Amino acid sequence: MKNSIILLYGGLAYLMFLAVFIYAIGFVGNIGLANSIDAIPKKPLMQALIINLSLLAIFAVQHSVMARTTFKKWLTQYIPESAERSTYVLFSNLAMIAIFIWWEPMGGIVWQFESTTAKTILFSLYMFGWATVLISTFLINHFELFGLQQIWRQWQEIPMPTPKFVMPSLYKLVRHPLYVGWIVVFWASATMTVAHLLFAVMCTAYIVIAIRFEEKDLVNEFGEQYQAYQKNVPMLVPTLSNNKIHTTNHGENHDTYQ
Repeated sequence: MKNSIILLYGGLAYLMFLAVFIYAIGFVGNIGLANSIDAIPKKPLMQALIINLSLLAIFAVQHSVMARTTFKKWLTQYIPESAERSTYVLFSNLAMIAIFIWWEPMGGIVWQFESTTAKTILFSLYMFGWATVLISTFLINHFELFGLQQIWRQWQEIPMPTPKFVMPSLYKLVRHPLYVGWIVVFWASATMTVAHLLFAVMCTAYIVIAIRFEEKDLVNEFGEQYQAYQKNVPMLVPTLSNNKIHTTNHGENHDTYQ
């Protein structure tokens, strides 16, 4: 009974993620939504700024604190270990939904491209960013990243395998292709309003800071293997050099969920 409840809990958290992911494409890209990131302002600029910064701060704190090993150890004193990742996904979903509901457009055009060609290129780049995000999750382990593997193995009473360090596909070009995808999503816009710029700047800054904490955890987990990976593969911007990691056992690079 307990395992079945955990399976249902994790499955619902994942379905919620899928809905949030699809909605986010419309929200950030101003596609088919009345209250998107660049909608018509309804509140004074300073009030909107405070609200938006608060929403982004809540998301950043939730995302970073719940991703840390110390928090996970504390949390699993009260919930089954197999449900820990699903709980992270659930609260990430809630933080995003809060942004969708209470985000305040701020008006003001920073840049705007009127050319159909420019709009098409930027929209294609925007969708490429989303595709990169999704593909990156599957290149590592999509089902583990969103807690499905943990709850399924719990239901079948099969222990989780020992994490291994691997470098699939895009992860040979940059250490964090998932974050590269997010950055492209934030900035690829034919119309950049003040609110959108605030969102892009703050989210990009958060990613750069979060990577430092994440890589510290990865070094603690994989030691010299990940340190060699750091030396040979760039963080976010690919290089033309064909670097190789001289290790025999590779493992899994865990980008945190956005």
